[in-house]
Amino acid sequence: MSVISRRDWLKATPFTILPARARGANDRLVGGFIGMGRMGMANLSFALKLEKDIEVRAVCDVYRPHLEKAVDATHGRAKAVKDFREILADPEIDFVCISTPDHWHAYMTVEACKAGKDVFVEKPLSVTVEEAQLMVQAARKYNRVVQAGTMQRSGLHFQQAVEIVRSGVLGKVTFCRTWNYTNMPKSGIGNPPDSDPPPDLDWDMWLGPAPYRPFNKNRFGVDPKAFSHFRWFWDYAGGMMTDWGVHLLDIVQWAFDEAMPRSIVALGGKYWLEDNRETPDTLQVTYEYPGFLATYENRYGNAQSMFDKSYGILFHGDRGTLFVDRSGYRLIPEANATDLAEVEVKRFNNMNLDHWRNFVEAMRTRKRPISDVETCARSTVTCLLGNVALRSGLRIDWDEKNWTTVQPEARKWLRREARDPWKIKL
Repeated sequence: MSVISRRDWLKATPFTILPARARGANDRLVGGFIGMGRMGMANLSFALKLEKDIEVRAVCDVYRPHLEKAVDATHGRAKAVKDFREILADPEIDFVCISTPDHWHAYMTVEACKAGKDVFVEKPLSVTVEEAQLMVQAARKYNRVVQAGTMQRSGLHFQQAVEIVRSGVLGKVTFCRTWNYTNMPKSGIGNPPDSDPPPDLDWDMWLGPAPYRPFNKNRFGVDPKAFSHFRWFWDYAGGMMTDWGVHLLDIVQWAFDEAMPRSIVALGGKYWLEDNRETPDTLQVTYEYPGFLATYENRYGNAQSMFDKSYGILFHGDRGTLFVDRSGYRLIPEANATDLAEVEVKRFNNMNLDHWRNFVEAMRTRKRPISDVETCARSTVTCLLGNVALRSGLRIDWDEKNWTTVQPEARKWLRREARDPWKIKL
C-alpha cells in the first residue's frame, strides 16, 4: 500500500493549489452535483443559497426520481446527467459535490482531482483505510481543494468547545465519551427479499466498485422518512461507527491537534434488531490515544443517556466536564474547581451554510478548507479501525507512520478489491 506519513503531510504545507480554470475574481464557480438523495439535496440547497458565488450547472443520479427532483430544485436550470463521468469531462465545471453512497466517494474524488476539479465530498471519506489515503494523495498530486462534509468544524460553538479543551480550563483530560443512542422497534428496517430493481434505477451503476449483489430494497435503501439504509451494509458503508462516529470523533481529534489512536478494541453485534442489516445494533469501541482514552458507543434498544441527549461528546478533565453537540455546549465544573462557573452556550451560526462558504473561500483563495481531506482521512480511518477491530476480533495497534496496523492479520480489512472498471488509479 502506498502511504503518506503525517510528517510528509506537514512538509507539504504551504503549497499552491491550482484553480480548475482561469476566471475573474467576480466569476461564479460552476458546480456539478453527484448523488441527489437526502444529503445531495441538502448540499444543493446550501449551494443555491450562495447564488452570487455558485452556478449549479449539472446534477447527476442513477435513480430517475432523485434526478428529476434535483432539476426541479434548480427551476430547470441544471442539466440532468445520468453518468458522473460526463460532469468530470466538462471543462467549464470548476467543482463537484459528491453525496453518493460511501462506496463511491474515493473513486469519484480521485477522478475529479485528475480532471482538475475541486471537490466537496460527504463523510465518511471512504469505506477502507487505503482509499482514504489515495484520496489525500490525489488532492495533493493534482493540487485540488477537497472539502469533506464534516461540517461541525464550521460550527462556531464547536470551535469554542475545542478551544476550551485546548486552553486547559478542564484540566488534564483523560477520558472522552461519544455516543448515539436510540430505541428502534425490533423489526428495524425489515427483511425485504431480493428482487428486480425498479425500472428507473441503474442498479449496476449504483453498485459501481462494490461487489455485484442482487437488488434488495434495503441495500438500495431509499426511504422518504430516513437517511438511506445502504449505511447498514458492509459493501457500501460502515454502520453508525462511520456514519455518525466520524462526526463525533472528528471533534475529539480536532481538540487534540488531530491526534490518532494508538490502540483500538471493539465489541458488538446484533442483539436487538431482527432486520437484514449487517452492521451491529449494539457497539462499544475504545480508543487509546497518547494521554487519554476515548469511546464510541451505539445502541438501538435503549435511548437513555446521562444528559438526556441521543448523541454527543463529553470531555472529562480533572477540573471539569464539557458536553457538546449540534445544539451547543455546557461546561460543568468539578467540586474542587471553585474558580469555574457552569456555562451553557447555544448554537449561534448555520454551520452547514458556513461550511459551504468556507469551501467557496478555499476555492477562490486556493487555501486548504476547514475540513481538508487530510483531517477527514484521519477521522475516517479512526472510525474504520473501530470496525476492523470488531470484524477481526483483534486488538488493533495503529502504525501511523506507515499507515497500517501492527497486526498483519488485520491488514486484509484495510483495503478492498474494486469491480472493473472502477479501480482507483492516481
